[in-house]
Amino acid sequence: MRSFVSREIPFIPNRKKFFILSGTLIALAVVGLVVRGLLFGIEFQGGTEIDFRATGDIQIEQMRAALEDAGEVGPTVQTAVTEGEAGFLVRSDTTDPTLAAEHAAAAAEALGLADDSYQVTTIGPDWGANVTRSSATAFAIAIVAILAYVTIRYEVKMSVCAVVALLHDLVVTVGIYAWTQMPITPNVVAALLTIMGYSLYDTVVEFNRMSENANTLKDGVHRTFHQIANYSINEVFTRTINTTLTSLVPVVAMLLFGGATLKDFAFAMMIGLVLGTYSSWGIASPLLSVWKTREPKWAKLEDRYAQAEAAAADEA
Repeated sequence: MRSFVSREIPFIPNRKKFFILSGTLIALAVVGLVVRGLLFGIEFQGGTEIDFRATGDIQIEQMRAALEDAGEVGPTVQTAVTEGEAGFLVRSDTTDPTLAAEHAAAAAEALGLADDSYQVTTIGPDWGANVTRSSATAFAIAIVAILAYVTIRYEVKMSVCAVVALLHDLVVTVGIYAWTQMPITPNVVAALLTIMGYSLYDTVVEFNRMSENANTLKDGVHRTFHQIANYSINEVFTRTINTTLTSLVPVVAMLLFGGATLKDFAFAMMIGLVLGTYSSWGIASPLLSVWKTREPKWAKLEDRYAQAEAAAADEA
């Protein structure tokens, strides 16, 4: 019995370490949001984005100076690579498309760039406000739908734990965007919504095994809910890792070889896939296990068998 249990990866026994790790990540995310804040794309706040391509050996300071001389106030200039050629991605608060085009043309002329070496995209503040409202609505509907589905399919405790894990993933991901100052775009929002699906899938698979094992497992080894939960996670762990790795391959390919639009999506997806995999066995399942163990039935079994099992594990 002891040798069988010892072959399991001790997810639930190490739950406090996972909680500390997640608490640290969330704290760092909050600090990043407070200290650095989020950089939103023009789709959310309105403004102008100018994509300069094939700029040669022009330096970022030269580009910023040319734009300011042309009339842009406080432009954000970032280096970029398009089809293997160096360039710049410029963001500003200008919402007048005619004025933005004039500024871009003047800067290009001052730097000796061709007329077709840049592309100007201007979005008004009203459109940005609509995108913000739509994104917030999508997240709210997704959370409510998840709560409803897991509650109907399983139980309320499982749905709450699943949502806590999802919120953990979203907060940490947003924190990473705050620290890296990568812009939040609609593509990032789409990726975050997709991430919620992946994270929920891993969590529900584990919850399903726990539910089945709690009702049918009679092996004389896994008697407390902590033991059943750990056994259930181990049963599906290989499947979870395989799903994550096969999903990461195309995402990493998009991140390495895709254009700016694909990279926005891929970066958020990569972070979310890793976090979603971790949170299923590091947050959702341990939380559920702790919560379920407080139920009278499982509390009695914990009192009866947990100390004996711990002693047996120490002897092994």
